[in-house]
Amino acid sequence: MYKKKRFELSPNELEDRSEAICNLLFQHFQLAEKTISLFLPIERHKEINTYLILEKGMTLDSKIALPKMNVATQTLKHLLYESQSQLETNSFGVPEPRFGKSINIKDVEIVLVPLLGIDSKGNRVGYGKGYYDKFLKKCTASALFIGLHLFDEYEVIDDVEPFDVRLHYCVTPSKVIRFEE
Repeated sequence: MYKKKRFELSPNELEDRSEAICNLLFQHFQLAEKTISLFLPIERHKEINTYLILEKGMTLDSKIALPKMNVATQTLKHLLYESQSQLETNSFGVPEPRFGKSINIKDVEIVLVPLLGIDSKGNRVGYGKGYYDKFLKKCTASALFIGLHLFDEYEVIDDVEPFDVRLHYCVTPSKVIRFEE
């Protein structure tokens, strides 16, 4: 349903929603000089334009850690973003770094998490491979998990699994939602 809703967004609507999410994120969270895991958008899936967050984070001396997929193990490693020349688009359409300084998972303070839908408890629906659940489980207890959602509404998620990791917050175009423990 949310894939369909994304494709119904015009390019201007997608950009407006992306800008609103970026603005709310920086208004409500202290991101300056933090180590942030940031996904880059799969453009063909009309994901939020997170390049806006990347650019603003860089001006605040944040360390932006970009995930690189290991398809064989369905895990993510993170490399420090330094320049556009690091990036290439993988076979899934995900822009990721080809090279760079590896970031220790324990150093990540904030994880910005992609999602298709989210429920009122912070459970998310992604693309179903579990990359982010595996990554989030390895983060420190103090790391913040923040979902970025192009839509304001919740979804009912019936198939929550024991290995699924709940988010602490979600930022939508109009609000920041805090999920209770």
